[in-house]
Amino acid sequence: MSNGWVLPDEILRDAPAYTPRPGELADLELLLTGAYAPLTGFLTRADLVSVSRRGRLVDGTPWPVAVTLQVPTALLREFDLADPNRRTLVLTDGEGAPVAALEVTDSWQVRDGVAGVGGRVRRLGDGGHGPFQRLRRTPEEIRALLPPGRVLGVVADRPLHRPQLAQIAHAVRTLSAHLLIMIPVGEDGAGGLPPEALVRCVFAARDRMPPTTVVAVPLARRRDEIGDALLRARVSAAYGVTHLLSTSEMLSGGGLRVLVPRELAYDNRDGQWRWREDIPPRNRRLPLTHNEIEDLLDRGFPLPEWHTPPAVAKELSRARPPRRHRGLVVFLTGLSGSGKSTIARGLADALREQGERTITLLDGDVVRRELTAGLGFSKADRDTNVRRIGWVAAEIARHRGIGICCPIAPYAQARATAREMAVAAGAGFVLVHVATPLEVCERRDRKGLYARARAGLLTGMTGIDDPYEEPTDADLVIDTSDLDVDEAVQQVLHHLTETGWIEPRLQSF
Repeated sequence: MSNGWVLPDEILRDAPAYTPRPGELADLELLLTGAYAPLTGFLTRADLVSVSRRGRLVDGTPWPVAVTLQVPTALLREFDLADPNRRTLVLTDGEGAPVAALEVTDSWQVRDGVAGVGGRVRRLGDGGHGPFQRLRRTPEEIRALLPPGRVLGVVADRPLHRPQLAQIAHAVRTLSAHLLIMIPVGEDGAGGLPPEALVRCVFAARDRMPPTTVVAVPLARRRDEIGDALLRARVSAAYGVTHLLSTSEMLSGGGLRVLVPRELAYDNRDGQWRWREDIPPRNRRLPLTHNEIEDLLDRGFPLPEWHTPPAVAKELSRARPPRRHRGLVVFLTGLSGSGKSTIARGLADALREQGERTITLLDGDVVRRELTAGLGFSKADRDTNVRRIGWVAAEIARHRGIGICCPIAPYAQARATAREMAVAAGAGFVLVHVATPLEVCERRDRKGLYARARAGLLTGMTGIDDPYEEPTDADLVIDTSDLDVDEAVQQVLHHLTETGWIEPRLQSF
């Protein structure tokens, strides 16, 4: 049974469709559930300007951040904003299923090829799908479940260890409040933890909390930390929160009181967590930092029980296994003739000999025949090529294999996108810059490409008439000018061993 709005068939049939980016989809769900009330849609240009200048909508209502939708400029040609029957945009999820209809009442140019659109949104169909849908309840549903009185809200954007649990318990006792845990599921959590793994980690600590209501909220982080905090307070208030527990600076918004707890430490005299200054220095153990926790997990060491409940530690070790058991993308980039494909083949052979994980080699030339046939060598096509390679490699790594890629990948943004996709899949990403100088690559010129480019018979040749943006974030740099293949492969293997991605091996023969 459908609970959403049904468009007239003639409008739905002719309306263009568009899939927003993940952050925009998260905003869309919050708009549809009423968590962004009083907003009923994406901001128009006038509201956007007013929010950026005054922190208020045009009608004077306070609102902390821009909630906008950007679309390709070419899509605007399909609208007539003066005609109610020709200004509907169907918004779909990542799989192309209709989620909502946007009645476009305003549009404007953002940058070349990209436009902003604003207007009211209405749900289409039955709603979303995915893990833990039963937890994605609307603010109205949650408010109906809460008891009268104070409600302490906690935005659990990372797993709850013993110090956080102690802070929560203290705040609940002090306020005599009911506890509402809000789990952000609009994007991956800290350290690339998938939303479903974060939910499992929070539930693993539930028996150590006071009586609790749990809700999954599609909140995504923004670049503006202050605006992000104010928006979280606003959304929390929509869910019925009266007090919000924070571990950052004192911020208020949405009519909430935001509590900043004092720093806790572990007292080794009796195994309790207390205010840091109440424990003698010789008996005080500070909480582990986020980086220390990640380092223990990466190396396969157990999280100490004094700091992390065993059930939470178990979920974390499942979601973030040691590096040597986790998926990995090894991404080699460099000029044509630099030696990256040769190194990649040697690396793949060496890793297959070890037999620890499945190895997939995504060679640039093979990929162009099988995966990206039809693409040219324009910047847009090159970026699409690298994005497709990055997506396939990330899916290989998601299932704990190793994907080895060796495209030229001349542009930094495309390489960064490939890294982001690997991290989002819960995998590692090692960028190897094969930095063999252009003159050496030209001397090799096994395919004759440089000679053709110099003769004017070939255009768009990277390093000749098309730029190569040298990586500034490479994990390893190799110049093959004076290295043979085995030496170059050994450098990569040494780096992977030193950083924990593969087990050290003794030469048997």
